[in-house]
Amino acid sequence: MEVRPGANQADVKHYDTARLRHDFLIQDFFVADEIKMVYSQIDRIIVGAATPANKTLTLEAGAELRAQYFLERREMGIINIGGKGKVTVDGKEYNFKYRDGMYIGMGSKEITFSSEDPSNPAKFYFNSAPAHMTYPTVFIDPDKDILPENKKELGCLENANHRVINKYILPGQVETCQLEMGITSLEPGSVWNTMPCHTHDRRMEVYLYFEVPENDVVFHYMGEPTETRHIVMRNEEAVISPSWSIHSASATHAYSFIWGMVGENQDFDDMDHVDMKDLM
Repeated sequence: MEVRPGANQADVKHYDTARLRHDFLIQDFFVADEIKMVYSQIDRIIVGAATPANKTLTLEAGAELRAQYFLERREMGIINIGGKGKVTVDGKEYNFKYRDGMYIGMGSKEITFSSEDPSNPAKFYFNSAPAHMTYPTVFIDPDKDILPENKKELGCLENANHRVINKYILPGQVETCQLEMGITSLEPGSVWNTMPCHTHDRRMEVYLYFEVPENDVVFHYMGEPTETRHIVMRNEEAVISPSWSIHSASATHAYSFIWGMVGENQDFDDMDHVDMKDLM
């Protein structure tokens, strides 16, 4: 498990491109028959990817957590962006298709990942946060289980930001200690997300960009509103966003991204909006 330190905005505004990418960008995440994880000391989130192909993968705590098992003091959310697969939690099997998700509560001891077809393996992307109590494990089929109020269509083609937000894990949909997750998908012809932008001092966020064509790129914008920077990203790469940073993007093609948030406040609309005239 890779461990990354926290980030101070007074320092980050002096970073060059290489340092920005080193500290915030997560690449080469989905590796066949491996579980890869990054532990960020920003709100103690763990960002992970399990890609079982020819064997079943077991989630281990690792020395970094000083725990007997991964979810001894944690909760986690999973979304599959690959082929069909299966997650087994303490002996109970959950079958995943593309974009299915689930929440696993604190205290679940044995978690394994497997794929139906090794030539088209599942790609289980997960976020994990410290937890203080156990909430029920819940499987989420976005076609059936997401409540109507948690499917939101926003923006318009004229502003190149026509998009649909599917909120998988948040209060009222799935109860958690602090974790929230979902998927935002841009419609054809739209390339902007989260603009006008915002920050939220009460929680941090991680984006995983996917459905980005091979020859296209995403320009992810970060930094304080008056000290903005960008990171060029490609398909199935993730980026860490501290609470003080904006988190927005434009791209050369429509795309989707998984957002995951952890922190103090679970109110989805708790945002500190930035006026367009104040961006620099």
